[in-house]
Amino acid sequence: MGFENWDEIRTAYQVARVGTVSGAAEVLGVHHATVIRHIDALEARLGARLFQRHPRGYTPTEAGQQLLAVGKATEDQFAQLGARIAGAGEEVSGELIVTSLPNLSPLVMPAMAQLHAQHPEIRLRYITDLRVFRLEYGEAHVAIRAGARPTEPDNVVQPLIEQQTALYASPAYLATHGTPRDEADLPRHRFVGPENPQARAPFWLWLLERVPHDTFAFASNENAAQEAAIVAGLGLGFLPVLHARAHTDLVEVMGPRPEWAAPLWLVTHVDLHRTPKVQAAVMALKAAAASCPTLG
Repeated sequence: MGFENWDEIRTAYQVARVGTVSGAAEVLGVHHATVIRHIDALEARLGARLFQRHPRGYTPTEAGQQLLAVGKATEDQFAQLGARIAGAGEEVSGELIVTSLPNLSPLVMPAMAQLHAQHPEIRLRYITDLRVFRLEYGEAHVAIRAGARPTEPDNVVQPLIEQQTALYASPAYLATHGTPRDEADLPRHRFVGPENPQARAPFWLWLLERVPHDTFAFASNENAAQEAAIVAGLGLGFLPVLHARAHTDLVEVMGPRPEWAAPLWLVTHVDLHRTPKVQAAVMALKAAAASCPTLG
C-alpha cells in the first residue's frame, strides 16, 4: 500500500514525537480535531493501530514506533536538504549561463575568465544567438541585449555600455575599388550585410537611407560569415569596433558615429538577480565593459 496523504504521515509523526494530540496540533498549526481525523484515517488505511490512547496522551504501538523512526529520518533528510539548498544559494558555484549576440564574445570572454579565476567551482556556459532567450524559463541566468531597453516585467535591466560600430574594408577591396571619399561616394561601392532586409540596427538603417539595396554583394544571417566576407574583400561592412580592431587585416573606412551606437543592457530575472552567482557575473561583465575603451 502506498502512502497517498503525506499530511497524515506528518501528523502521525508529530503525535508520536510529542505524545499528545494538542501538542501535535500546536506544532502543525491545525485544530486538534484535524489531528484525530488524520490518525484515524491513517490507521484505517494501514489496518493497524499506531497508538494506544490513554488519558495522558497517545503512546506509539510497535507500528507507531516504526513510523516514528522513519519520520525522524525523513525530517532529518529534509532538514539537510534545506541546508544544502540554502547554502548553495550563498555559493558561487554550479552552472552559470550567459547569453548575448554572437559578436559580443570579445567583451564576454574576459569577464568569464575573471569569474572563473575568482570562483573555480563555477561551470560557465556562453550561448550566442540572435533570438531572445527567456530568463523566466531558466534558459539563461544573465543576458546581454542590444537596442531598445528590454521591457519584460519580471526582469531586472541595467545599462552596460554603448557598443560602437564602424565601417571596415579589406586592403584587397580598397586596392580594387578605392576608399570612399565621403557619404556621397558610398553608392558606387559594394557592401556586406545581413540576410534579413528588416534588420533594425541603427548603422544598417543609416546605410540603407544612402545606398540602394542592390549594392549589397553578399548577405548572411551569421555575423561570423559577414565578418569573413569583409576580410575576404567582398565589400564594405559594419563591425563592432572591439571586434574589428583585433583584425590587423582590416581598414577602418569610416570611424564610429553616435548615430551608429547601440546601447547594451544587462538583463537578469528578478528571482535570481540578488543571488551571489548572478551578482558575481554582473560585476565581472561590468568590470570587463569598463576596461574596454573601444566600446564606449
